Amino acid sequence: MYVCLIEMTMAAKRSKRLFWLEFGITTTVWLLLLALPPLGWGIDWPMQYWIKTIIFALVLTAMYYINSVYLVPKFLLTNKILQYSLIVVVVAAVILVGMRAIEHSLDLPRLIHEIIRPNEEYRPKGWWRFDFTGMLMIFLVLGSSTSILLIRKDQKDRLTREELEKEKVSTELSFLKAQINPHFFFNTLNSIYALTSLNVADAQKAIHKLSAMMRYVLYDSRKELCTLSQEIDFVSNYIELMKLRLPEKVDVKFTKPTESQHVLIAPMLLLPYIENAFKHGISSQHKSSIEIIIDLTGQKLGMKVTNTMFESTGLKLEGSGIGMQNTQRRLELIYPNHHEVKINEVDGLYIVDFQIDLIS
Repeated sequence: MYVCLIEMTMAAKRSKRLFWLEFGITTTVWLLLLALPPLGWGIDWPMQYWIKTIIFALVLTAMYYINSVYLVPKFLLTNKILQYSLIVVVVAAVILVGMRAIEHSLDLPRLIHEIIRPNEEYRPKGWWRFDFTGMLMIFLVLGSSTSILLIRKDQKDRLTREELEKEKVSTELSFLKAQINPHFFFNTLNSIYALTSLNVADAQKAIHKLSAMMRYVLYDSRKELCTLSQEIDFVSNYIELMKLRLPEKVDVKFTKPTESQHVLIAPMLLLPYIENAFKHGISSQHKSSIEIIIDLTGQKLGMKVTNTMFESTGLKLEGSGIGMQNTQRRLELIYPNHHEVKINEVDGLYIVDFQIDLIS
């Protein structure tokens, strides 16, 4: 709790410092835009002129923040364009009238006349004159304020979308891990228990494979990327453990690449298609086959899963399974436009052809 309060205090201080830094930079920009042209005219302007310029720069800065903090969010971003336009016109008129009043209070019309036309008698004209330069500055401030706010909003929205997508990927990965059915582990443990009375060495190997799988699911798959060799080892262990519980009528073939140590892949992408083959591709009464081929060419990963297809599965190994639709969504988020999954049914065979460009 105390640490959180300290972090909140530090964040507030940083925000305050950034505000005053931006305030100073903004005021300086308007001051330079107002002051540089008169400096090039070679005229010794009176102090009152620079006072008025500084005041106008501060007014423009205030207008910059009022527009970006209040007017644009409340009116322009809520499609109240007419109201926004009317308010802007009224505010611009008030600023121009106010600056004219400041000029007269500083006696600037007379002082400037004496500098520019020293040989002519000063004759006061009407109180009001239209300040075209001032109006341009006001609308320049409003335009820049609106543009910068919209750019920041777009960047913030884009970052928010990216964070949401990353969070969704992470959530879906957690969901995938949670969906590895507990029945698989319990049934595998039962099979290992039966092996202990028949073949202790095989039982020890099965325990080792199961522990490796659990370690991968609980720890390695938390990372955004893992090595392809880790993913293939996980799949290989899964297949070997599944074989413990399959009848002799089921023929399982698995081919994998020899070199995959340095290639990275998002974890838990291969298993759903293999799990689906074991769930729907075997029968306790009929001859069944599952063939899994994983190949790697450069950074191109391919996997082809072929299994016999039955209308109803005689042996339910995995309950509800992981769900390939969820995995397809992960592929769209992690490898957009760099993956392809083709699913076909040919002569009683269910074929999944899976391709990913891992460079992306």
